[in-house]
Amino acid sequence: MATDSRTGTGPRDRFRAQVRQEVKTAALQQLATGGPEALSLNAIAKQLGMTGPALYRYFANRDSLLTELVIDAYGELAATLGRAADEVAGDATARLTAVAQAYRDWALAEPHRYRLLFRAPLPGYDAQSTRLVEASQPAMNVVLNVAAALTRPGPPVPDDSADQFHAWMKRRDVEHVSAAVASRSTLLWAHLHGLVSLEIEGNFTSMGIDPAPLYAADLHDFIRSLTD
Repeated sequence: MATDSRTGTGPRDRFRAQVRQEVKTAALQQLATGGPEALSLNAIAKQLGMTGPALYRYFANRDSLLTELVIDAYGELAATLGRAADEVAGDATARLTAVAQAYRDWALAEPHRYRLLFRAPLPGYDAQSTRLVEASQPAMNVVLNVAAALTRPGPPVPDDSADQFHAWMKRRDVEHVSAAVASRSTLLWAHLHGLVSLEIEGNFTSMGIDPAPLYAADLHDFIRSLTD
């Protein structure tokens, strides 16, 4: 079989990649309309004009498809945050503000994918597998790198927490970031994640509250903790 000299793949490989992408696109449509519980390989096969057994040649089971969707979403989130950081040159405060806004914007635009990242999609699914943990790190690295560029490392953290953050950063090959910055960045993410999660579920709408000022206030407090 001939091989494409530019990509190093032949027609069979390109066809396989195309089918896998079509399956993932159909799966994302199911997630958007019914959540992870609605994900059905048989329904996807029918939609694509395939048999169930044929589809299983591309994804062994529903969990393997979910894992691919999660990894893709983490990659897109990291790329989105990275672009936001790169578009604001020089000013670390402006860069962090842009990254935080990009995080919220992505969640609002892709709520079904955001939920897929930060919830256990299905009972028994290992959302903390090594592959998924590794896939999540690039997005966090963007936040850590931008936060580390702020003037001060922030207040010290308790010894036990500092040891835990040092161990975590060592496992994830994170360099040039203090435990204090990592701790504060994790707290920032926890706060912003909580606000975003409430927002995409409509809780602020039911209260008649615009969450944008709350989001901005949390970010302001974080930046002040590192720069004052």
